[in-house]
Amino acid sequence: MMSTLFPTLNLNKDDQLPSFTVSELNDWTLITMVGADKKSYLQGQVTCDVVSLAQDEITFGGHCDAKGKLWSIFQLFHHNDGYALFQRKSAIETELTEIKKYAVFSKVDISISNDILLGFTGDKALEWIDQHTDSNTNVRVSKFGTFAKISDTQWLLVTTGDKKEELLSLLSEATLCDEAIWSLHHIKHALPQIDAQLCNEHIPQALNLQAINGISFKKGCYTGQETVARAKYRGINKRAMYLLSGQSETLPCAGDAIERSVGENWRKGGTIVSAYRFEDGYTLALAILPNDLDEDTQFKLQESIWEKVELPYTLDDE
Repeated sequence: MMSTLFPTLNLNKDDQLPSFTVSELNDWTLITMVGADKKSYLQGQVTCDVVSLAQDEITFGGHCDAKGKLWSIFQLFHHNDGYALFQRKSAIETELTEIKKYAVFSKVDISISNDILLGFTGDKALEWIDQHTDSNTNVRVSKFGTFAKISDTQWLLVTTGDKKEELLSLLSEATLCDEAIWSLHHIKHALPQIDAQLCNEHIPQALNLQAINGISFKKGCYTGQETVARAKYRGINKRAMYLLSGQSETLPCAGDAIERSVGENWRKGGTIVSAYRFEDGYTLALAILPNDLDEDTQFKLQESIWEKVELPYTLDDE
């Protein structure tokens, strides 16, 4: 039975988004890592620089296989006595197996968290968080748990069942709704994610990880580094993630194919990463596409013509 505490929020394309919403993020989870070797172990596994991550900061990162294909994309921050990697739940069992593969040789304990994850979204979410925390950093410890900034309009709270009840009693000015609103904010910011359908399919640059500071090209060796570096310095990457809009009858899912125009014909052009569908059928989606398409290339999904929307960041190399 669906929870009535976080009901569906019905929005049309031209509706103003709520200024403050709170949702339970059931499609997301954390992998936590504690132990004496946690920093060095993680540093050798992921694309981001773990060693330089400050206690009150958060970073995107990816975990690849030896060929540079992504098992997961996450946001990494300090939590309790170790690290938390915030990522999609559908691919979590595979990711846990892969990231634990060499843990037997290190003093590190890696597990899936049973914490409750709440998503705070909207322009006024930060005002509430500022009132209930003692710092203005991107990761904050509070009596409710750990707050972590995901984007300019998204904050994650890692909390427990006991604290959740107290918290909800203090959220009178927030709209409680399901996590679709979180997806909408995530897509508007063009933030990548890896669901099970995309696991072990693409290199980090195909999901724009370099554009959101999720790859360190100055750190030491890590799994898959050779491919990731080659994609940057030799230009071998042929894909990127783009923001598209169009009409859809049903919500597109991760892994769905999108077609592109080739002359008067259509052929498979790319893959959906994530999507949000408004009540009137207008849909925003992130999709992995070839990065060398002509400007006049058209796209088709569910028999409707789609178009590119400008990304909120640049894909140009620094």
